[in-house]
Amino acid sequence: MALFLGLGIAGVVLLVLALVFDGVLEGLFDGVGAVEGLFDGLLSLPVIAGFVSMLGFGGAIVLGTTGLGAGGAAVVGAGAGVGAGWLTWRLSRALMQEEPGTSPRGTDLVGTSGFVVTPIPAGGYGEVLVYLAGQPVKYAAKSAGPVERGTEVWVEQVLSATSVAVRPVDR
Repeated sequence: MALFLGLGIAGVVLLVLALVFDGVLEGLFDGVGAVEGLFDGLLSLPVIAGFVSMLGFGGAIVLGTTGLGAGGAAVVGAGAGVGAGWLTWRLSRALMQEEPGTSPRGTDLVGTSGFVVTPIPAGGYGEVLVYLAGQPVKYAAKSAGPVERGTEVWVEQVLSATSVAVRPVDR
C-alpha cells in the first residue's frame, strides 16, 4: 500500500511542479512519435501527473478495500489513471483552443450608422458618434453636403484614423 500511496503523492507533486514551472519541461516530449502532432498534449506533465496520481491513489483504495492483491490494484489503478489522464488532456485542449479576440479596425466602420454630434458644413468637418465593437466613438466627419446635428448618417469611407466620410440616411 505504501508504494501506491507514494505514487499518488508523487503524481500530485508532479502536478504542482508542472503548474509552478508552467511548461518548462514540456519540450522533453516534443517530437515523440512517428507522426508530428500525434501526441499533441497527450504526454504533457499535467496528463502524466494525473495518470500517476490516480494509479497510486486508485491502487491504494483497491488494495485497502478489496482482496484483489497488488496485481489487481495495479490494473484498477492503471484504468483509473488512464481515465484521469484522458480527462486532463481533454480539459487542457478545451482551455487551449480559445481563439484570440481581434481588435477592431477603422475599416470595420464602413457601412455602420451613427449620429451627427457637431454639424457638418459643406466642404468642412463636423463630428459623428458611431459604435465600433459596441463602444461609442467620436470621429471627425466630412460629407458632400451640409448635415445638421442629430441626423443619422452612414459611414462611406475611412479617411484617416480619426476621420470618416459620411452620407445622411434616407428614410
